[in-house]
Amino acid sequence: MADALRLRARLRALYHGASPAAVRFRYAVILIDLAIIAFFVAAPLMHRHGMTFYLIDYGVAAFLALDLVARAIAHGDLKSWLKKPITWIDLFVLATLLFPAWLFNFGFLRALRLWTLVNSEFFWRTVGRRYDDTRIEDIGRAAASLVTFIFVVTGFVYTSFAGRHEGVAGYVDALYFTVTSLTTTGYGDVTLPGIWGKLLSMAVMLGGVSLFIGLIQSILRPHKVTFPCPDCGLRKHDPDAVHCKACGRILAIPDDGL
Repeated sequence: MADALRLRARLRALYHGASPAAVRFRYAVILIDLAIIAFFVAAPLMHRHGMTFYLIDYGVAAFLALDLVARAIAHGDLKSWLKKPITWIDLFVLATLLFPAWLFNFGFLRALRLWTLVNSEFFWRTVGRRYDDTRIEDIGRAAASLVTFIFVVTGFVYTSFAGRHEGVAGYVDALYFTVTSLTTTGYGDVTLPGIWGKLLSMAVMLGGVSLFIGLIQSILRPHKVTFPCPDCGLRKHDPDAVHCKACGRILAIPDDGL
């Protein structure tokens, strides 16, 4: 029992602490995560390499399994941890790694790992710990959503149409179709057949344009700082705000520049 408590305390300090060692640990995990996401993106091209692909696949599965177990222990409340949508997405990604032969057609959903990483408190507690504004976080989340959307759709198109339709001969063709549809360029040299192909094309246009507009808005949005109002709880304020614009409470927003 004592060993279990010490392990939980140690993992909580690493995953949630502010010490230099904890920050270095989280940076290392994030860098490994980014390398894993790069593997997910390249997986459709690597699958033909057989045993090498499966060795990497199971190595990634082992890392993700250990990471998920460690996060669950560090969180403390397992039921609360399992209620998070991000947790279930990561568990599904792990399942596609553990059973690649059976769930290969769902492998394109592994790109969702990028979305879960950038939208996690773990990521922003590490990368954004020195920022008191939300602009970088908003841009990061919007960019991650757009990139994730592109690679999920590309993977779906590649899995569903490559080799079955002459317009999509490989992964690059699937990516080309996704980007041209998303930007509504529509050159017409790569199209998807049938009603389902048209419906998918429309979904890519609508979803992609919405995410792209969201990214532009986050870039052009005025600079804000995160400072919760003690009365109404409003979190975002102008850097030079004296009063909360929602309830009028006098604020004392720290200014490191003074």
